[in-house]
Amino acid sequence: QVQLVESGGGLVQAGGSLRLSCAASGRTLRNYVMYWFRQAPGKEREFVAAIGASGLNIHYTDSVKGRFTISRNNAENTAYLQMNSLKPEDTAVYYCAADPAWDTRKLSEFDYWGQGTQVTVSS
Repeated sequence: QVQLVESGGGLVQAGGSLRLSCAASGRTLRNYVMYWFRQAPGKEREFVAAIGASGLNIHYTDSVKGRFTISRNNAENTAYLQMNSLKPEDTAVYYCAADPAWDTRKLSEFDYWGQGTQVTVSS
């Protein structure tokens, strides 16, 4: 049984930073692409960032480029999302996901999802 557990969310003022973690258990995910999504109230869950198995391939949605950094530590079976210069529009529940395929975007296609962690950015 594979579990993904997000942590590190919280309340921060605009311009501040948070570091999210996604810890996997049950099997190694070193050969999986790791993803971060977010979902604001009343909105569709949207792609934020992805990192390939080796860490060499990285993609971000345009709205977070230059502010967010995705990384992973395969020895710890953990992925991270460093969020800097946070804006109120970044407020959402942030979810990590894992899938063997690159550029997976349809939510139903992902092998694994975490439970989410709340990020709230005040102005």
